[in-house]
Amino acid sequence: MSISVLIMTWNEEVNLPACLESVSWSDDIVVLDSFSTDHTVEIARAAGARVIKRKYDSEDRQRMFGLTKIKFKYPWVYTPDADEVTPEDLRDEMLAIAADPTRPEAMFKARYKNMFLGKWIRHSSLYPTWITRMVRPDRVRFERQVHSVCVPDGPVGHLKSHFIHYSFNKGIEAWYDKHNRYSSVEARLAASRAATKIDWTDLFSKQPDARRRGLKSLAYHLPFRPTLRFLYMYVLRGGFLDGWPGYVYCRLISGYEFMIVLKTAELRRRERGLQV
Repeated sequence: MSISVLIMTWNEEVNLPACLESVSWSDDIVVLDSFSTDHTVEIARAAGARVIKRKYDSEDRQRMFGLTKIKFKYPWVYTPDADEVTPEDLRDEMLAIAADPTRPEAMFKARYKNMFLGKWIRHSSLYPTWITRMVRPDRVRFERQVHSVCVPDGPVGHLKSHFIHYSFNKGIEAWYDKHNRYSSVEARLAASRAATKIDWTDLFSKQPDARRRGLKSLAYHLPFRPTLRFLYMYVLRGGFLDGWPGYVYCRLISGYEFMIVLKTAELRRRERGLQV
């Protein structure tokens, strides 16, 4: 048995060809497009993918539309982003799982190799980070507007193989544009959680996902967050071992954190009727 593929897109003409080529083994590829203004749709159709259009409102709603409103050919759906490439070992591992009808899992997570300036920035990207990539649509739901979280109705599996993430393929300007949007959502979440308690249970969990949630809850309460984020990634997690690409990447993420801090402060001032 094969696997269906769902790819969400918006102006991904740079990334989509490589992504589609790496999943060409599937005969059920769906591109859920947010009304791209470049050649994304033409590229998808030329590769034989079904194209469905929906106006983007939030990541969780877009993913849930794709999984609940689209009819797929197979029970398992693989959900790569357009800037990801699926290696053969990951393909073979997923196909073996799909061929076994006794598997109890509702979803599978995979690790990724984040590429920047021609190098896998293993330390700077806080490897390993587990991302949901293979799901049974009828047994999962997605929550959170950015960096959405998948909530399963059943066991969670972990794939041994990696996918390759080219998050800078569209250039630094595009990366800043995306993270400018993300930081606005993160700021609204931070402002709404100002009085929440730190999740100490998650913070000391043995599960990587839980620890990341715990660290995020702690980060909302810390001063000098951008500087601390840089030191954590570059020094404590060994980002310096990734050379120049690692240093630049850690600086970029620190800047993203600074955008969140500034926008959170702006929201809080506006709530109090103060000028920015």
